[in-house]
Amino acid sequence: MGGKGVKKVGGAEKSSGSKKAAAAKAQKPQNIQDLARIAGVSAATVSRALAGTGNISSATREKIRALAHQYDFRPSNTARNLRMGRTGTIGVVVPLGHEKTQHFSDPFFMRLLALIADRIAERGYDLLLSKVVPHDPEWLSRQVDSGRVDGMIIIGQSNQSDVINSVARYYDPLVVWGAALDEQIYCSVGSDNRLGGRMATEHLLSLGCRKLAFFGDPSVPEIEQRLEGFRDALRDKGNGAVGTTLPVHFVPEQALEDISGFLDMADKVDGIFATSDTIAMTALQALLDRRRAVPKDVKVIGFDDLEIARRTVPALSSIRQDLEAGADALVDLLFRKIAGKSVETVMLKPQIVTRGSTTCD
Repeated sequence: MGGKGVKKVGGAEKSSGSKKAAAAKAQKPQNIQDLARIAGVSAATVSRALAGTGNISSATREKIRALAHQYDFRPSNTARNLRMGRTGTIGVVVPLGHEKTQHFSDPFFMRLLALIADRIAERGYDLLLSKVVPHDPEWLSRQVDSGRVDGMIIIGQSNQSDVINSVARYYDPLVVWGAALDEQIYCSVGSDNRLGGRMATEHLLSLGCRKLAFFGDPSVPEIEQRLEGFRDALRDKGNGAVGTTLPVHFVPEQALEDISGFLDMADKVDGIFATSDTIAMTALQALLDRRRAVPKDVKVIGFDDLEIARRTVPALSSIRQDLEAGADALVDLLFRKIAGKSVETVMLKPQIVTRGSTTCD
């Protein structure tokens, strides 16, 4: 009987503990209104105290925060966003109308997306990332009309500037990375591509290159502007030097096929301006396969100055885009637009970085 008695007492203690836990759970505030009743203040005061905003006394603020800590209370971000008419999410879209098989793993996308994601997270927002291969002109309107995001960053216009313009007419919190176009009505952030193209070409000309090649797809606005810079330099500084254009895919496998075929026919080319570092790397591989020494036989310069440009053999000369400043501007301009402020397009000045692919170490 003694053993049974001990078990019975233990069961009574367990039952008593369960009642206390249930009572504590019942008392725990489930929302801001519950915590406001416990604190003896309004729900608005609780909201401001927990957010660290508003004109309330430090004593009241500390009292509310202490109660929130005591009850392990955390306000619902979803409820807050609903009250504010916000989702707490920024959309980032990469449209690939010109190059349907290009991947997010492209080093340029990876670098810029990482920088943007960091800056969005620092502001307490989530990121919704989409890659879109446009099949109809409604692809962007479907994105912004879904109500899933508070604003949109588009990485590159591709060949979709008309679509972006049509949406920008009614949807304001939208910023685009890429070339500034005469007809655009949306806000953009990007490098001075024409200047960058000119700088790259003048560098090759200054090193004695006489037969130049431009590798890139001019159907993309940024690449078209770099081609204009290439032609500007040949016209103004060429002194009889000639240039040819090869539309090259951004996808490495296709780019290698394009470049290899070109080099088999154009064996006198002595200077190559590749409109991205990944295309330039592919050119280095194709030249190596044909036993053409870089920079002795052919000088190569890329565009972007990504980390991979330092890892090639020889290290790659490149036109540097300041992607950190670009990401800063994209996110800053977007949040200013969300706040209803007026903003202006930003154009970043490129810089030339010379390495072993154009100058001997």
